[in-house]
Amino acid sequence: MLQSDTDGTGNQRRPQRRSLLKGAGLGAAALAFGGLGLTPRRAAAQAVTDTDILNFALNLEYLEANFYLQAAYGTYLSAADTSGTGTQGLVTGGYPVQFTDPYVAIYAEEIAADELQHVQFLRSTLGASAVAQPTIDLYMSFTLLARAAGLVGPSETFDPFASDTNFLLGAYIFEDVGVTAYNGAAPLISSPIYLGAAASILGVEAYHAGIIRTKLFEAGMYAQTNMISLLRADLSMAPDDEGVSPDGKIGTLVPTDANALAFARTTTQVLNIVYGGGAANDYLFFPDKLNGTIS
Repeated sequence: MLQSDTDGTGNQRRPQRRSLLKGAGLGAAALAFGGLGLTPRRAAAQAVTDTDILNFALNLEYLEANFYLQAAYGTYLSAADTSGTGTQGLVTGGYPVQFTDPYVAIYAEEIAADELQHVQFLRSTLGASAVAQPTIDLYMSFTLLARAAGLVGPSETFDPFASDTNFLLGAYIFEDVGVTAYNGAAPLISSPIYLGAAASILGVEAYHAGIIRTKLFEAGMYAQTNMISLLRADLSMAPDDEGVSPDGKIGTLVPTDANALAFARTTTQVLNIVYGGGAANDYLFFPDKLNGTIS
């Protein structure tokens, strides 16, 4: 049985989450900045270009598109949508979810179409500079995160394709991260055209996140989303996340900071999450890391 992530007073148990992280190999040593994204020193010495940022986003869109295409249709991105610079990798894991809620099935299909179009749009915008799809793990990655978050026991598995609820929890892992990634990258983009495109994609990702969060709130998945959010915040090493009902609140469908602004994450913070802390967990969703400069 999943236990509440509060101590009875509405306070979330961050110290307990720290212990879980260490037990899963996701402790402070695994979260060192070296090797995860652009370090402050490296960023100062190396100017990040708009192409670098869009390719960083493309890597994340490859992950999301394959997840939703598998859930909705049991397919991966086509060869025409995955070639490019860097080492092209395969995707492992996934199969069609046998949805019982027709509305969740519709959400999955629409989001799959959106993410596919995001991939195609970014690839078209980048042209010959587009990176290839990296190796993506849709199998053990979810289990490792679920164990670290406390969703399942240390020897249990978590399959995001096994049910409607599992699918929504799997989608919850991605969508909030996508919003914070685009929000954090926006100030680094110099081209007004590229900035406008990134802002438009951010808006779509936020719509996706709102749908997923609302369905999980309706399903009463308070403890589960809080566990995932605490893990993401610990991996990013910043108070930049909220579950659908954290700290004793009635509900938090829209996660925001103290100024009601959307959370933003640096590329390093995003990588810390999607890599699960780094080499200790085989870089989680991206076993061979991302393609491109920001990796």
